Amino acid sequence: MTMTGMISTLNGWVWGPPMLILLLGTGVFLSVGLRFMPLRKIPVAMGLLLKGGKSSAKGDISPFAALMTALSATVGTGNIAGVATAIALGGPGALFWMWMTALFGMATKYAEAVLAVRFREQDERGNYSGGPMYYIKNGLHKRWHWLGIAFAIFGSLAGFGIANTVQSNSVSQVLQDTFSVPPLATGLVLMVLVGAVVLGGVRRIAVVASWLVPFMAIGYSLAGLYVIGSNIAQVPDAIVTIVTYAFTPAAATGGFAGATVWAALRFGVARGIFSNEAGLGSAPIAHAAARTNQPVQQGMIAMLGTFIDTLFICTVTGLVIVITDVWPSGVSGASLTSSAFASGIPGGEYIVVAGLCLFAFTTMIGWSFYGERCMVFLFGAGAIMPFRVAWVLAVPVGTVFHLDTVWLMADTLNALMALPNLIALLLLGPLVFRITREYFNSASAEH
Repeated sequence: MTMTGMISTLNGWVWGPPMLILLLGTGVFLSVGLRFMPLRKIPVAMGLLLKGGKSSAKGDISPFAALMTALSATVGTGNIAGVATAIALGGPGALFWMWMTALFGMATKYAEAVLAVRFREQDERGNYSGGPMYYIKNGLHKRWHWLGIAFAIFGSLAGFGIANTVQSNSVSQVLQDTFSVPPLATGLVLMVLVGAVVLGGVRRIAVVASWLVPFMAIGYSLAGLYVIGSNIAQVPDAIVTIVTYAFTPAAATGGFAGATVWAALRFGVARGIFSNEAGLGSAPIAHAAARTNQPVQQGMIAMLGTFIDTLFICTVTGLVIVITDVWPSGVSGASLTSSAFASGIPGGEYIVVAGLCLFAFTTMIGWSFYGERCMVFLFGAGAIMPFRVAWVLAVPVGTVFHLDTVWLMADTLNALMALPNLIALLLLGPLVFRITREYFNSASAEH
């Protein structure tokens, strides 16, 4: 059996029905336990984000910078190539399942950040560390501590796939296709740019993310909204198509091979998680560094990440693909998104190229912090610089792999990361409910 075949078999197992039930089930459990607070409190969360945190609070970066750092890692190729791959493999119905993953994923992301701030620690250099490995270690009985170690191992490895080689691979492919740039040249330029930010640590990452993420997310979304606005009459039909194919098989048409309901569900959930990372346990590592004394407030800011990433940016990409009717073409990945934008706006393919390059770059810098904190948990602060150097050197390596193999590896490592985190969230769910009740009770008592 080939390497790709082995990874494909493992991927099919870890992304089988039990994993999808666990991911969506955890989101449903937390949503019900929180009485759907994440959906009800979106306006309050927006207000908290705009207000900013107290400079006297403990932490390394502002609450806004923490969200931008988390978004820099989540808004990536998943929003451009991932959505397109889900639709190419699962049909338009995959977008519906991405929405479901995000709606329940908001509660998951909220719970992750609440626990990350509640159980964070300071390393020997005074920097804040938090995330699943710490809320497992400090919040659960000793018999569960091996899960924290497992998460840290998978987290430090997954980063090299999901957020390093996958990203440089996608950028090199699209630049080669569009401008005939040699892949290795792309890899070396990216290596220099990523190194300039990553070697400066979380504060430099946060500064770059706070400027770059809003600019790129708004720019890409406006271009997509222009295409949607230009074809506004097709929007109702597109939504009907998406919902219909979520529950009925999509027949083969053109270059599209056809898709079962299971394929729509599987690829929709898998790509949804790949994009917004709710349940993966990565984003709370960034939120643990926020200057805040209030876990619930940071949790509400964190849940906006899922809303912005999937319910907004991924929806824009998906609607453009369905409205322009390019999805049955047989093309997949960033090329499908590129052809959709090109058919809806003059020079649209260049917008996708620019978006992909910026999204990939910010993912690489954001995720480097996640991997670094996993290494600090395992080996202490002495592992920081060796990890950063290894991270930067791995960037050009991704440009010489075949995309399908890299995607498969990233998907598989995602699932292996999610498992320890989801178990911890289910066990610590009642604590999150209690902390949330106490916060809102005291907040209403103050008014």
